[in-house]
Amino acid sequence: MSSTGGARNGTVPTVLLVHGEFADGSMWAGVIAELQAAGLGVVAPANPLRGLAADAAYIASVAEGIDGPVVLAGHSYGGAVITAAGPAAGNLTGLVYVAAFAPDEGESVLDIDGRFPGSPLLAALRPATYRGVAGDPGVELYLDRDAFPGLFAADMPRRQASAAAAAQRPVAAAAYAEKSCAAAWKAVPSWYLIATADRLITPEAQQYMARRAGAHTTEISASHAVALTQPAAVAGHIAAAATAPFAHSGQRT
Repeated sequence: MSSTGGARNGTVPTVLLVHGEFADGSMWAGVIAELQAAGLGVVAPANPLRGLAADAAYIASVAEGIDGPVVLAGHSYGGAVITAAGPAAGNLTGLVYVAAFAPDEGESVLDIDGRFPGSPLLAALRPATYRGVAGDPGVELYLDRDAFPGLFAADMPRRQASAAAAAQRPVAAAAYAEKSCAAAWKAVPSWYLIATADRLITPEAQQYMARRAGAHTTEISASHAVALTQPAAVAGHIAAAATAPFAHSGQRT
């Protein structure tokens, strides 16, 4: 696939923000305000969080509906989604990972987490059973509410972090184990913002994924909730990707 194949005009790319598990589109509110103030178009759809292939297909369809080039930015599990969605979005010109998973083809979130011990993520997951439309049971995962402030948002005010824990959206358990069908970072320029105080995705794992992707990398002292706590820095990193000359051509450096 050509990384610019579906681009329909030569404008500065629209930024499509993809949230991860235990969050929703509101986590990008401060980032959106910063990007809009910089004159960039922004879309922040709800990530279904039902499975990697299904989520990637949905995000790719949103990207394809945008008239012009698109930069995909993902946080946490949202990084895995943009990685898999990339090849299906013909107007993609760049990828931005914000404390996010960037799996290789055939690799899962669990594979990455297992390669870098030290994250308390798995121990803090709480399963819940739900029933689909046809009555078939499924399992989804929440982050333990008591552990949420310290693990997800240690640099947020406690009351705000507790509210975020109560409002968290679960991810289907199968999504963590599902292997990525593609690795868009192999063909598209990428950027990575590493949160050096992240307790859910270890900084070592983030550094590894950024190096492997050949990403333009920035490190910030922040928790996993970096988009909430340091929106200006996150927006600046995304804006750099959206305005980079080679992002318009899809050429990787």
